[in-house]
Amino acid sequence: MVKFFAGPVTGISLGLTYMETVLLTIAGMMTTVIIFSLVGREFSKWWAKRQREKQKPVFSKKNRRIIRIWKSFGVVGVAFLTPILLTPIVGTVVAALFGAPRKKIFIHMLWSAVMWSALLNLMVFEFGDFASRFF
Repeated sequence: MVKFFAGPVTGISLGLTYMETVLLTIAGMMTTVIIFSLVGREFSKWWAKRQREKQKPVFSKKNRRIIRIWKSFGVVGVAFLTPILLTPIVGTVVAALFGAPRKKIFIHMLWSAVMWSALLNLMVFEFGDFASRFF
């Protein structure tokens, strides 16, 4: 989540244009989605084993919320919430773990990345000067 929000701020601080920043933000998320859609199931198995070794509970408040989102909205809901509530890593691993085909993961994460990147970059580029007055 923080990384996705940091893209627009970093882009404006480097003097990039709106479109360059949008494209780089999308590219960053989609790189993560591609990598973790390929290794998502194996990563989740490794993570579960690590959590068991640490004797952490299987069902946390966050896990239950993710399962509820999946049952209600499927891969579309997870993709929509990935940039703002989850992270590209968690969103992709969740979709892979619940058995979504890689093609669907990629397509839904792509439209989500395009939409949120355009929106967040627009907010930073349009209202960044206004917000900087308060910080």
